[in-house]
Amino acid sequence: MPADFLRPAHPAPGCELCRESGGALVWQDDGWRVIRIADANFPGFYRVVSRQHVAEFSDLDAAARARAMTLVATVERVLREALAPTKINLAALGNMVPHLHWHVIARFDWDSHFPQPIWGTRQREVQPPAADRLAGPLTSLDERVAAALSRAT
Repeated sequence: MPADFLRPAHPAPGCELCRESGGALVWQDDGWRVIRIADANFPGFYRVVSRQHVAEFSDLDAAARARAMTLVATVERVLREALAPTKINLAALGNMVPHLHWHVIARFDWDSHFPQPIWGTRQREVQPPAADRLAGPLTSLDERVAAALSRAT
C-alpha cells in the first residue's frame, strides 16, 4: 500500500483533496488515487479521486474519463465479490468539495441508513458494529482493491 499520496502538480489553494489524501490511501497512479473512508457505519466506503484539480467530469479528456470509469467499476466489482452487499451506491456530487471524485459505497440491508442514502436519516442502530459484520478485515479488503486496480487497464 502506498505510504503517501501524490499531491496534484497544480493544487488549488484551500482544496482539502489537493492538500490531504482524504482517507486511508489504498492505491494511486499518476492520474488517480483510491482511498477508504474511515466511517464506522459504512466500512465499505471508497473514493476514486482525481489527481488533477478539476471540478467536473467534462473537464477531463476522453482518456481520463474512460480511466475514471474503469477505476470506479473495478472498485465496485471488488466490493461486490468480497462483501456481497445488497447494493453499491455510486455518487459524484462535489457540492462540499469541488474536486472531482466518486464515492463507491457498499450498502447492506442491515446498515444504519438503508434504504436511505448514507447522508439521509438513520433507520436503525447496528449491533455488532458494521465492520464486524464484514467477511474479513478492512486491510484485506484494501489489499484486494489495490491488487485489482493495479491490474485495471
